Amino acid sequence: MHYVLDIPAMIATSYVLGFLFYGFYRQYNARIQRRWGPSIFQNLYDNLKFLFKSETLSHGPMFFFGPMIIVSGAVTTVLFIPFLKDSIWLQGFSQYGNLILIIYLFVLGPLGNALAVGSSGNPFGVMGVTRGLTRLMGLEVPFFLGLALVMLQYETVSVHAIMAAQSGIGEWTLVTNPIAFLVMLLPFIASMNSAPFDVVGAPQEVYAGPRVEFGGRFLGVLMTQNMMLSVGKLVLLVDLFLGGATNVFTLIAKAFALFLLITSISAVFPRLKTEQAVDFFWKVPLGLGVVGVVATVWLQ
Repeated sequence: MHYVLDIPAMIATSYVLGFLFYGFYRQYNARIQRRWGPSIFQNLYDNLKFLFKSETLSHGPMFFFGPMIIVSGAVTTVLFIPFLKDSIWLQGFSQYGNLILIIYLFVLGPLGNALAVGSSGNPFGVMGVTRGLTRLMGLEVPFFLGLALVMLQYETVSVHAIMAAQSGIGEWTLVTNPIAFLVMLLPFIASMNSAPFDVVGAPQEVYAGPRVEFGGRFLGVLMTQNMMLSVGKLVLLVDLFLGGATNVFTLIAKAFALFLLITSISAVFPRLKTEQAVDFFWKVPLGLGVVGVVATVWLQ
């Protein structure tokens, strides 16, 4: 009975927060550019509209199953990330998983994306997927190295154990190991498809990239998984670096603070080319990661 209530609550929380955060993102960018921008609820309205519309075309079974793989990966990932600390609620299946499992679940999205877009045959979609996979090779190495630094520091792969070790602000991983935070933050911005690493769906170059052929319910499903997975990633960073959250309000405040940081960075930096992004990841965050390994293993 507990799971019957807890699992829908986690899905609903990540769904609503995702669309509200990205609604704020559009408002924030608009105000920086001296525009009014759309309503903060506009993304949510658009998504509900798409979910009740029919698809205009299909390119075979994989074009249908691709979005299902993507959204299943997002939902599963969210359910294995604990939302609250020292609580029986908003936990999902997190007690049965760890950081290693979450790393594997992150791969489902790009896999389903590549399978679906590859069956469409649209050149802009294929270009977007190619850019995405190339960028993925660049960001995964420092991102996983940042996770490894956290695992080495706490000598565990359990998210619950890492949260429990951060009993106060002075013991947050952000304070005790800021290098690991920086190593993960930069690839994390790219995983959120935010500037300056938003080469995958650059509208001036590849229209919508991988999503160019999707419409109706397919597009609604893709929007849903993007919002839910973004919130899941934000919550994971809150758990690993900001000591987790003991209640929903604290969780929202910490996740929003991280999202505001990412939004501010995206608003002031221009888009990098694909090769520039990969070069940046393999120099700056990866170099910081090597320094972090030395500091964590040898210098403690």
